[in-house]
Amino acid sequence: MLSGDQPVIELRQVKKRYAPDIVALDEVDLAISKGEFVFLTGPSGAGKSTLLRMLYKAEEPTGGSIIIDGVELSSLSKSQIPQLRRKVGVIFQDFKLLFNRTVFENVALSLEVLGLKKDQLAARVRQVVDGVGLSAKLHRKVVQLSGGEQQRVAIARAVVNRPPIILADEPTGNLDRKRTMEVLALMDELNARGASIMIATHDDSLFNNTHRRVLRLKDGKIEEL
Repeated sequence: MLSGDQPVIELRQVKKRYAPDIVALDEVDLAISKGEFVFLTGPSGAGKSTLLRMLYKAEEPTGGSIIIDGVELSSLSKSQIPQLRRKVGVIFQDFKLLFNRTVFENVALSLEVLGLKKDQLAARVRQVVDGVGLSAKLHRKVVQLSGGEQQRVAIARAVVNRPPIILADEPTGNLDRKRTMEVLALMDELNARGASIMIATHDDSLFNNTHRRVLRLKDGKIEEL
């Protein structure tokens, strides 16, 4: 965490057990400041996806506290969870797109809860879809796109409402090197605008020689690299 900054993501003694002998997180303490860009790495099955899921309350910790933007997640009622998720854009490893809807429709879904006027919504969608290089396929059904294109739709949907926190679970796993670099450039741009970003990845090439903070999750513990 940057010295003196209030953390936007904080874990205090967080535990996650699926069985007495299956430990995903073991009393983890972690603080990420507003505007930080962090890579989370570790072997497959180490619990990277589990940690991200707990940050947007798709899973509950076995113990400890998770605080997002000053709010203790255990204090949230079920009706308050959508408000949390408006602050947290999530890029899912398996996309979670509506495959028989168009690119426009998939991305627009994230904006409909904000009550934007129709022309404002359309302009915002076009802007972010152009930013991921898919403007020519705005009205193409997602099922007709390649895996890499679908990944870019998932990224556009996660960032279109300009959330202050972005969590990405293997966001470049289905992309070639050129598109991977484009995605990282997009993340850099969002970070420069103030978003706090955490990318979970097993691809060391994404953060080798980076100035970004890198965390490794192994055997239930997080260490700084």
